[in-house]
Amino acid sequence: MINENFKVTGAVTIRKNGEVVKEIPNTIVTAGKTDIASLITGSGSVMTHMGVGTGSAAVAAGDTTLDTELDRNALTTSGGTASTNTVEFESVWNAGDGTGAITEAGLFSASSVGTMLARTVFSSVNKSASDILTITWTVTVS
Repeated sequence: MINENFKVTGAVTIRKNGEVVKEIPNTIVTAGKTDIASLITGSGSVMTHMGVGTGSAAVAAGDTTLDTELDRNALTTSGGTASTNTVEFESVWNAGDGTGAITEAGLFSASSVGTMLARTVFSSVNKSASDILTITWTVTVS
């Protein structure tokens, strides 16, 4: 019997005003794994948005929303950019947008609600009204 392990993992890089301030792992949640399986059959949802929040609840496989969502923005490229066995998603919060002490982020298939692919929590990134925040999310299939 052939036993091939199929893994989906992710990593998040957060830049504030162009400087990397966080590099953190994330969790591909159950709903996200189900969506990936559905995409193989042509019925899944493409990721189109990224959300940030101020919640601190630990990530759980069953998560479907952020703990306390602050703002959600469209991805720079809807559906992400594929390269070999990775897909890179990026979203930007310009000056005045998504201001606050950000402690969580998630990857979604819609501008509100939608399917959540992944979620991460981290120590606070304080975004003032004049800051520009860029989050790059890399999902790897191995």
